[in-house]
Amino acid sequence: MKTACADYEKKIEAAGGIDLQILGIGNNGHIGFNEPGSGIYTRTRLVNLTNSTRLANAYEFANISEVPRMAITMGISTIMRSRQIILMAWGPAKAQAVKKAVEDEDSEIVPASFLQNHDNVSFVLDEAAASGLTRIKSPWLTGDCEWTPKNIKKAVVNMALQLGKTVLSLTNEDYNDNGLSDLLVEKGDAYEINLEVYYMLRDSITGWPGGKPNAVIPAHPERSEPYPKKCIIFSPHPDDDIISMGGTFQRLHDQGHEVHVAYQTSGNIAVTDEFVTRFLDFAVGFNEIAAINSDKPGQVLTEARAYIKGKKPGEVDSPTIRSLKGLIRRGEAKATCNYVGIDPNNVHFQNLPFYETGTIEKKPLGEEDVELTIQLLREVQPQQIFCAGDFADPHGTHLVCFNAVLKALQRIKADGDAWINDCWLWLYKGAWQEWDIEDIEMAIPMSPAQVLKKRFGIFIHQSQKDSVPFQGSDDREFWQRAEERNAATAKIYADLGLTHYAAMEAFVRWMY
Repeated sequence: MKTACADYEKKIEAAGGIDLQILGIGNNGHIGFNEPGSGIYTRTRLVNLTNSTRLANAYEFANISEVPRMAITMGISTIMRSRQIILMAWGPAKAQAVKKAVEDEDSEIVPASFLQNHDNVSFVLDEAAASGLTRIKSPWLTGDCEWTPKNIKKAVVNMALQLGKTVLSLTNEDYNDNGLSDLLVEKGDAYEINLEVYYMLRDSITGWPGGKPNAVIPAHPERSEPYPKKCIIFSPHPDDDIISMGGTFQRLHDQGHEVHVAYQTSGNIAVTDEFVTRFLDFAVGFNEIAAINSDKPGQVLTEARAYIKGKKPGEVDSPTIRSLKGLIRRGEAKATCNYVGIDPNNVHFQNLPFYETGTIEKKPLGEEDVELTIQLLREVQPQQIFCAGDFADPHGTHLVCFNAVLKALQRIKADGDAWINDCWLWLYKGAWQEWDIEDIEMAIPMSPAQVLKKRFGIFIHQSQKDSVPFQGSDDREFWQRAEERNAATAKIYADLGLTHYAAMEAFVRWMY
């Protein structure tokens, strides 16, 4: 192996060196597979992969045990000899690594930080990956800042949390000592700024996610009219609705809105083989009890057991088993909607084609995915849409599902459908992350009883409880993630001086 690595270096030299090096960055700051601890003089070699890197790449494999423990990588020295370097990163998971690589001192702890010493290097980032940079997170510290309401809220909220103070207790000295003296100059006194931000936070909290009827509340997140509304919740997987916005889901129904749920994918790859045989065994037993004269369930069970027994790691399931796994998740989704009280006619299973590959890797968003979404939207004609905005989903399904909805809405709008002008789009986040407090535009409080009811709704998805495939690096169950995330949001509001609720679900409005 050492000889092969040395030969690789010789081939680079023989070719006249590397003109352009394109890199990604790991969550721990690695470039190539130069993990933390890699020195600046390292060259092409065999390396051990850290557990975090293996977890980050687990989405390409059936389970973590199949992810390689070693890899061959160019060294830092090899990379740095390139004439031009472009590093690309996207998604919130890369934000801290990017920030350390760009703004902290260069260090072996963050190998990407050595790129600061290169004469021709560019970072190409999306908004989420750049969100940790000071120029994005705290633009008032890097020069002139336009003091929009959003920037004022962001600056004051972050300062209050950093100081451990409520918003209304911040002083002129706090503003001066924390780089916000320009805001004082523009706005006057800390008291007035504090009130402005406090009202922004207060007005985002509502127990009426569909709007409060017979009320004129100009600062309310949602419109009072029309009431009741037609609402549609787009759920990328068959459990994202209850995990991400279970309390809001229930409130919308209880407050008289016509609630529809659209399950965008079958979610079949997240069902274990054991669940297939368990449900087939039930079907065979049901046939016997009901005296149904059919050998078909028994035949399918026998074939499924034989197939599963001989299945190799990572092998694609047969169409029959994939259909059975989808049926299991479909049944759980129906049971959840029944638990909430949703009319069965308002439950829609889209089974978008991009997902149905039978493998972890999905197809890109296609025309049929968009057309199916357009068809459903025109059928329902909602005034309110809830859609997943959690793009930290490791397999990218949430982002594709969001784009299907967004493209559908844009096409409908371009076609001139009248109803689209009165349709608002709200984004929720789910099992993977939460909105930053300064971005939240609607926060739905939950009582302890509502938290428990949401938990029991999540429990209905039995195939996703305990240990499930593709859980990511977070070993908590989905109900635990949701509860802790919702409780943390409520605590931040309380820390800022607002009422302390048991939990909160948060939303951001998307303008399309």
